[in-house]
Amino acid sequence: LIDQLDLSAITRGYEDEERGYPPYHPVMLTKVLVYAYCVGVFSSRKIQRRLLEDVAFRVLAAGNAPDFRTLADFRKTHLAALNGFFEQVLRLARELGAPRVGRVAIDGSKMKANASKHKAMSYDRMRDKQQQLRDEVTQLLAQAEAADAAEDAEYGADRRGDELPAELQRRESRLKRIREAKRVLEARAKEEAAATGQPTDSAKPEPKAQYHFTDPESRIMKGPDGFVQAYNVQVAVDELQLIVGQSVTQQTNDKQQLMPMITIIAQQSGDTPPQVLADAGYCSDANLTAIADTPIDAYISTRKQKHGERPGPCPRGPLPKTATIIDRMSRKLHTRPGAAVYAARKGIVEPVIGQIKQARGFRQFLLRGFEKVQGEWSLVCTTHNILKLYRLCM
Repeated sequence: LIDQLDLSAITRGYEDEERGYPPYHPVMLTKVLVYAYCVGVFSSRKIQRRLLEDVAFRVLAAGNAPDFRTLADFRKTHLAALNGFFEQVLRLARELGAPRVGRVAIDGSKMKANASKHKAMSYDRMRDKQQQLRDEVTQLLAQAEAADAAEDAEYGADRRGDELPAELQRRESRLKRIREAKRVLEARAKEEAAATGQPTDSAKPEPKAQYHFTDPESRIMKGPDGFVQAYNVQVAVDELQLIVGQSVTQQTNDKQQLMPMITIIAQQSGDTPPQVLADAGYCSDANLTAIADTPIDAYISTRKQKHGERPGPCPRGPLPKTATIIDRMSRKLHTRPGAAVYAARKGIVEPVIGQIKQARGFRQFLLRGFEKVQGEWSLVCTTHNILKLYRLCM
């Protein structure tokens, strides 16, 4: 399959390379990386081990054994090109007979970042910690001056004595990072104020606004197992369980993702879906109003349903004139046709997230930073589609 894709964005950089020993062939590395993601091997060190122990990996690598650093650097260097594979594989699926985009179900999931939530600090705590570190630095400077004076008295005044003690270096470094984190949170608060039309001069971060020192672009999000340092990944899936649209966002919920995802589906698959199914996480007055202005037939749950809960009977009689747009969507889902259409959502999109997280074991990003995470998620979705195509063509 890889041989059918346009790899020029990757191979172009190697064609005129004349420095040092010839590099591993980029097509071989691409095949190894894609196959590894297909079979649920994501760590570059584990891929290196498979290249020595697994027959399929050794065949793809033609007996070569690139080390983990080569594999990791190749993945980082060519993330943008690997990101483009998603759309190429979708086009290939159409050529192999997959129907055009029809009914689509959208869902989001919290994917752990490559960072611990314990490395985050709130704006309020930053101010306290900054003052504490200033006091400690002042105290250590005083101790250093006293030690210098004692050594001058003992050894003479010729010794330099201007090196910072190790404890002072560590505290100065932490103080510098906290200052930078405060600047980032203050700039973020001004951007949010500008977006909502509020004055930016008086905008200040909330006391509990978080900054993460390992991956500053990740966010604290509430998941099934409590709060995690994560990104919010989005997928749009058709009835063949092919992913026809994917993205990553820093938003902690799905409220603002409905219309952006519809735009992404059109960009990545080339089609606008005639019908969209989404759970209550996407329900808001703004979303329902926006999608009502499009030709899309939307079925969006207006409340979170319990496991196994069935919608009650549809109320009789016309809707009152005072009914809101959410009331109208609720009535639509309570009709027999509406309930039947929405019931298909669970069988379309939720198995895909389960296959990625449980069957293939991708529960945490390996890369850090929003742009790199976007590339890695695109690669995960691309390999999911490759596996689906393999099964559909069998």
